[in-house]
Amino acid sequence: MNLKNVENKEKNTVVLTVEVPADEFDAAVEKVYRRSKGSIALPGFRKGKAPRKLVEQMYGADIFYEDAVNDLYPVALSEAVKESGLDMVGYPSVEMKELGKDGFTFEATIATRPVPVLGEYKGIHAPKAEVVITEQDIEDELFPYIRRATTQAEVERPAANGDIVTIDFEGFKDGVAFDGGKAEGYDLELGSGSFIPGFEDQIIGMSAGDEKDIDVTFPEDYGAPDLAGAPVVFKIKLHTVKENQKPELDDDFAQDVSEFDTLDEFKADLEKKLRERREKKAQEDFEGAILDKLIEGSELDVPDTMVQYEVDRTVEDYQNRLQGAGFTFEQYLQMMGSNLASFRAEAQVAALRQIQGDLIFAAIADAEDIQPTEEQIADEIKRLAEQYDMDEEQIKTNVPESEILRIVRNSLASKLVYDSAVIDNTPAEEPEAPAAEAAPVEEAADAPAEAE
Repeated sequence: MNLKNVENKEKNTVVLTVEVPADEFDAAVEKVYRRSKGSIALPGFRKGKAPRKLVEQMYGADIFYEDAVNDLYPVALSEAVKESGLDMVGYPSVEMKELGKDGFTFEATIATRPVPVLGEYKGIHAPKAEVVITEQDIEDELFPYIRRATTQAEVERPAANGDIVTIDFEGFKDGVAFDGGKAEGYDLELGSGSFIPGFEDQIIGMSAGDEKDIDVTFPEDYGAPDLAGAPVVFKIKLHTVKENQKPELDDDFAQDVSEFDTLDEFKADLEKKLRERREKKAQEDFEGAILDKLIEGSELDVPDTMVQYEVDRTVEDYQNRLQGAGFTFEQYLQMMGSNLASFRAEAQVAALRQIQGDLIFAAIADAEDIQPTEEQIADEIKRLAEQYDMDEEQIKTNVPESEILRIVRNSLASKLVYDSAVIDNTPAEEPEAPAAEAAPVEEAADAPAEAE
């Protein structure tokens, strides 16, 4: 391999011109021939015994070129990148320039890891939400437990909002039953908004055994075009009315739904966990605001191929996780009402921000000469092992030591930045509106006086 030229382009892009000489290429062609000859048959020769020269005469001198190039160019490119001292990121773009018996020459356009020009990174001011827990917040936390402990009891009275009614129904448009408009023994919670507007309201007041026709109109944006905006009639028969019976909020309730002996202890635990969640969210938002300012204050041009590489990794990660759960990526996109292009567009925004943050923190680690201790590296290996459900030796085998070192250095650099940041909740000042110009004296004098 000969590195013929290194040409720097914009946005941390470099074009390498690489030559593979005749001797290396011929050796690769010979290797491909030996690998392939078992499947080659020529008249007069047993299968796999045809000489290379005769095969090339029969099928063309370049019959083995493509496979030989595919074998050689990744190695040649790797050696060229190493010789040039470049830090390649993302995928290279390769273009063949010359190819023949004397070897081949190709151009590889690669992206290199950019080094940001840092702005100020200590003492950054950013807002941070104050965490306040109200009584209503605690009630909201209790609600799921109350709902699970709520029982239903049949009652002999007219149905009211919040009751569960068991009904038969059938819908008719212009006197003709329509598809999907019929059910028997259907349990409906009145006020839940499960049905189209007006349906549930007209069942309120009905009692067990009652039958009734109700008139409703489907919304204009209803999914079935033949029903969208159409007036219909539903024939209703009500079988039972049940009311929700909520539990008493006392110590017995706390013992039934939690590990605590008293309601006060249970509520205190709910408050503690809610506070922890909100404090974590407030800290994440605080750090996010700091990162925004770091990115804004730094000079950094991220190559597009670097971003696309991260997007590809995100897509691959989703595919693997969904496959483990028994879904395909296409099914996931369909459930989310999305498509691959939209997913990649959203992932691209997150990938760019992640890359910018990583590069900036790496530069800060260099600027501060951050050198992790053995204990800090061991802690990171342990964390990765727990995250990926692997043992620590597997992490050491599968994750390069340089990558673990990079993660720890970036983590320490980010801690330095966040620990030095200043919480500043001062409202941003709005620009003052320009003062109205005073009327010229002559015009003011001629202006009509206001009526008294």
